[in-house]
Amino acid sequence: MRRRMLAQLEPWGITPHHARALRCIGETDRARLRDVADRLRIAARSATEVVDALQEKGLVTREPDPLDRRATLVSPTEDGRRLVEAIDAARAERNAEFFGALTAQDRATLHRILGSLPVE
Repeated sequence: MRRRMLAQLEPWGITPHHARALRCIGETDRARLRDVADRLRIAARSATEVVDALQEKGLVTREPDPLDRRATLVSPTEDGRRLVEAIDAARAERNAEFFGALTAQDRATLHRILGSLPVE
């Protein structure tokens, strides 16, 4: 699945990590850079590097937080929002193809097993 995901993201020139960050930012209108780091479970410096790469591609913008001048807000651009939609559509297609080999009962069993694992 990872190889398929890498191949699907290649035309857009982003990594799976960039795609996760863009989706995280896109879930809100504006996110503090610190919140992005926390949601991705990465260091603030790493989040800065990821956002730098997304900004260079025109997928996000930065602005100072009017409530805290030490903080930076990150927002998706229209291109960023469209890319999240395209990635989500490709992901749904990839998952349907990959898991389509399973019977409905097998998919339900897999869902139950994965749902019972602890999430950290």
